Order: sequence, then C-alpha cells, then structure tokens
Amino acid sequence: MAEQASDYHHGEQDIHQQVSTFHLFVGMTKWGSLYLAALLLLLTIWFCTDAGFIAGLITAVVVSGLGFLVLRDKGDSAH
Repeated sequence: MAEQASDYHHGEQDIHQQVSTFHLFVGMTKWGSLYLAALLLLLTIWFCTDAGFIAGLITAVVVSGLGFLVLRDKGDSAH
C-alpha cells in the first residue's frame, strides 16, 4: 500500500500563537479570580456582617495585596 504524502512533520510546527494564547488565558483566569475573590469578600463583609463598608474595603485591599504578591510573575522558569 502506498504511503500518503503529508506536509506535517512532528515537532516542526510553529506554536508561538498557541503559547501566547495559553499564557493570556492563564493570566486572565488568575487575575480575574483574585479580583472576584476580593469583590466577593468586600460585599460579604459589607452586607452580611455588622462590620460595614470600611472593614470590608480594608479586608479586600489586604487580600488583593497578598494575592498580588503570591500570583505575580516570578520571572522565567527553568523548564
């Protein structure tokens, strides 16, 4: 049986756009989750406790700051 000719060669395709899309998706998911967590915390403390808006705002800012420190890019990894 004759083999089919193909232009595809395993490992030779340029994947720059796929890698860029993956990093964009991961970044948007990471920072969007932090934003939503801080917003949810602010609204929960503001409306569901007697602490009020200022306590909710302070808590949301602290969580956002800690989240930023934990989630920021640490530079290029070795792999």
